[in-house]
Order: sequence, then structure tokens, then C-alpha cells
Amino acid sequence: MKPMAHLGVGIGWRPEIARAVEGLPGLDWVEVVAENICPGHLPESLLRLIERGVRVVPHGVSLGIGGGDRPDPAKLAALGERAVALGAPLVTEHIAFVRTSSVAPGQVLEAGHLLPVARTRDALDVLCENVRIAQDSLPVPLALENIAALVSWPGEELTEGQFLTELVERTGVRLLIDVANLHTNRVNRGEDPAAVLDGIPLEALAYVHVAGGVERGGVWHDTHAHPVPKVVLDVLAELRARVDPPGVLLERDDDFPAEAELAGELAAIREVLRGKGPAGSARTRASNAGGADCGSAPAGSSMGGGAELSSAEAGIRPAEVRVRSAEAGLDRVRTRVGIGQTALLSALVAGTPVPEGFDRQRVRIQARALAAKRAGVVARLAPELPGILGGESAYREAFLGYAQHRPMTAGYRRDALDFAEHLLVRDLPADPAARRRLTLWWRARSGARPPRRAVRWARALVGRAA
Repeated sequence: MKPMAHLGVGIGWRPEIARAVEGLPGLDWVEVVAENICPGHLPESLLRLIERGVRVVPHGVSLGIGGGDRPDPAKLAALGERAVALGAPLVTEHIAFVRTSSVAPGQVLEAGHLLPVARTRDALDVLCENVRIAQDSLPVPLALENIAALVSWPGEELTEGQFLTELVERTGVRLLIDVANLHTNRVNRGEDPAAVLDGIPLEALAYVHVAGGVERGGVWHDTHAHPVPKVVLDVLAELRARVDPPGVLLERDDDFPAEAELAGELAAIREVLRGKGPAGSARTRASNAGGADCGSAPAGSSMGGGAELSSAEAGIRPAEVRVRSAEAGLDRVRTRVGIGQTALLSALVAGTPVPEGFDRQRVRIQARALAAKRAGVVARLAPELPGILGGESAYREAFLGYAQHRPMTAGYRRDALDFAEHLLVRDLPADPAARRRLTLWWRARSGARPPRRAVRWARALVGRAA
């Protein structure tokens, strides 16, 4: 694998901090959420950065490359268009699924969040084919990010290190390692970041993400809205002790601080990279061939601590001996993976029963977090709604009641309109003036007349029956 081009230290570009980002000293590059820009109408701030020689990398969040379906050609084309428009050296996405599979019955549901792929042979086979499809479609190299997770799949067959190693071996894809996600999974799933770093092919490293979060009730929430804590910088130091990363990027997505605080966080990252920051382990990364521990063993694994394992004993078989007999066989695998993912996602967003083997309490916590995130995103896209409904508290109560049995099917903007219609068909809000304001808001954005009273009455009956 060819060495990755040097990127340096950068920050996630967001419209809310665009001016601050332009003023940050020593900024080498930025990352932009791919779905938030239009290739033909790039923000002036990004154009100024590009003119200064600052590299821009598009980071996708909606492809769902770990899902049971093959990647959407339109989404791949859009990602490629953004890479070309930005002159990017690569594009990045996540090892995750974000929607239900088309093979499952019913309407396709959106999670509005990155959900973990099971570390099983089936899921890995599907992911590898999806990666190859994406690589064939994209004009630049692809790198994939490890995600943070709250729930674990039952019956996992591989550790994180084994899963990522075989993914790289079979596809040649590069890795985007998020050290904040490694810390999140340490708290939430008991996985040792150092062991994961020892087990993955760091020569495939494209760059690194660093972000803040917060712990509540024994659960770490990867918020991207809090300062980067020392524990995350410690994981970055662990990684730096093993490899000199081509690039490191600070992510901040909400509750944006002043420019001076962002500059301070970037300075702290630079200190770690120079070996002067928080003291992570100084041990040298063991090679995969030397029997390195590949992360916390999944439940039911016979892996013993520190014992050297052969590839066969560890469940890793060379790619050349793992060829599927026919495409039809992989289609059956896709169906199994897709049905399993649909069952979990439906439990999270539609209130269906939690699938067998999952931690029910964790699934409930994740479901509440997804609903709260959904309410927050809709409020940011439609800031008028909390005001119309009488404030943030009243808005959230109404939205969470709506979301409980109305999973998202077509993105957040459509979700905002569906929420407004959900209220109007029930003659809500109760205050006539507020209801008129909501009707005008809905009409201005939907391009249609509000439903007539008979239709509203019928829809309300259907909603109550559901």
C-alpha cells in the first residue's frame, strides 16, 4: 500500500464556525460533511481556504456502506462529485449502516445516526463487496472510519482488530481511526483502545479524528459538542507511539466555542503529536504476525490473554481461500444481514420488540438518544417550530410523542414537515393563533394546501389506531 499523503493538523469545517476556521493559525486542512455542500455552489469560506492552499476532504455520513444493500449509485456519484469539486485527495465514510434493508418487508426506515455493523463473517463479506463497489465508482481513494457504539451485536465472531485487518487485506481500503470512538467503545463496550491499535494495520491509516464527549450514568456520549478530554488525547498518544499519522483532525459539531478555544484544542493535539502531550503508553506497536492482541475478545471467544494465535486459530483466513462460490450465495448473505439490521433499527426508531440477544436496557438508552438527536436536528433545520409551539420544552415533548411511532423515512427536512402535519391533523397546537402560525409555516414549505378537516380527522383516527 502506498504511503498516504501528508495532511497535517486540521479541523472540521462547519458554517457556524467558518469565519473562526479561516482565522486559525497554522491550519493545514479541513474536512467538510459531504452532504452539506453543493459542488456548483461551494461556500465562499471554503473557496477562500482552497485558494490559500488548504486541502479540503469530503466526509460522507449517509452512504451506509455497512448496510445489507449495495451502495446507492446516486450517493456514490454525489460523493465523487464533491471530491472533484474540492480537489480532494480522498473521500471518507463510516463502517456503519444507517437505514433498513430493501429486502426486509415494509417501508425503508432511516436511523438518522451511524449504527454498528456486526463483527461477523456475513457482515464482513457484505461490507467488503460494498467497499469494492464504492472504490470502482469513486474518482479518489476511499477511507473508512470506525464508529462509536452503545449496543453490541450478539454472536460476534471477530474482534475490532480482526474485523478491520481483514477488511483492509481484502479490499485495500484505508482507515480513518477516530480515537474518541475508541475511548467511547472502551467505556460502553469494554474494548481496550491500545489492544485495538495493536491489532490493526496502521500502514493503512489515512488520518485520525479527535473529538469531545461526556459521560452520563456510566455511558459515554460521543457528542462532538464538548472539549476534547485528556482521556481522548491519551488514546491519540497511544496511536502516536505506534505510528506518525498522516493527518489529525479536530471535530466539533455543536455548542461551538470561541476561536481561541478551538485554537487551544488544536495546539494540544500538536503537542501530543510532538510527544509532549498527555502520556499514553510508549510501547511499540507489535506486528500482527507477532501475535498481538487484536482487541477485547467477543463473547464466547476462546482467546486467552497474551497467547500467540495463528491466523486460523484467531478466525482470520487469507482472502484467497474465502471466495464465495457464487453471487447468489452473497445475495443470501445480504438478506440475512439486512433482516438482522432491520430488526435492530426498527426496535430503535419504531418501537418494535428488541431482537433476541441484545441488551434491552442499552437498546432503550440508544432509542432515547436517537429520538433526542432527531428532535435537535429538526429544531436546527426548522428553528421556527419551538417558537410556534411555546418554547423548547413544549416542542420536545410534542416531537418525542410524534417520533415514538413515526420513524424517519426521508430525511430531516421531510421529517419537520411530517411533524407539523402530524400536529395539524390532530388540531394541534390547541391555541388557535399558534395553529394558524403552524399552518402558514407548513403551507410555505410544503407547496400544498393543508389537509381538509375530513382528511385530518381520518388521519388522526389512523394515527390513534397505530
